[in-house]
Amino acid sequence: MSAIERGRVMPSVGTLYTITNQLGLVVDDLFRDASAGPKGERPKARADATDPVQRSANRKTIRLAEGVRWERLTPRPDPEVEFLYVVYGVGAESCDKDSLIRHGGREYAYMMSGRLGVRIGFEEFELEPGDSITFDAQMPHRLWTIGKKPAEALWVVYNRHGDSRTWTPAPPGSEPAGTS
Repeated sequence: MSAIERGRVMPSVGTLYTITNQLGLVVDDLFRDASAGPKGERPKARADATDPVQRSANRKTIRLAEGVRWERLTPRPDPEVEFLYVVYGVGAESCDKDSLIRHGGREYAYMMSGRLGVRIGFEEFELEPGDSITFDAQMPHRLWTIGKKPAEALWVVYNRHGDSRTWTPAPPGSEPAGTS
């Protein structure tokens, strides 16, 4: 964690989701303050808190390991929805082939350019420009770039904290309730 905090290591998408899940955060909580410039430089003027416009020059960005970049497309965090412009650079992947990610919520994506591989459970899909996908994010999943061009997409994660994988004890003498 300290290596990530000091900027010496960039976490993978899987590591980022693990950290935010354990801390009870949304990914929005981790976006850097784009209005803060280099050390010693005064921050840029901030937009009014009611301004509904997110200017591209002020977009909050997370750069992850393996060449993955997320840019928040909303002017402020939203506790229910993460609306992102996502870029998977050439050779980028969300996690190792055998380390799938899962978290609460539902994901929606629209491919703008490049090609993106998506594994959900045991099924694999290849997305091209104009394709879209939606899936339950509690299903183990993995994303990776296909080919020699970055994959760019608009991405929405709805209700990421709505994780139903909790376990509820059942009354004595009955089967355990809940899902895993």
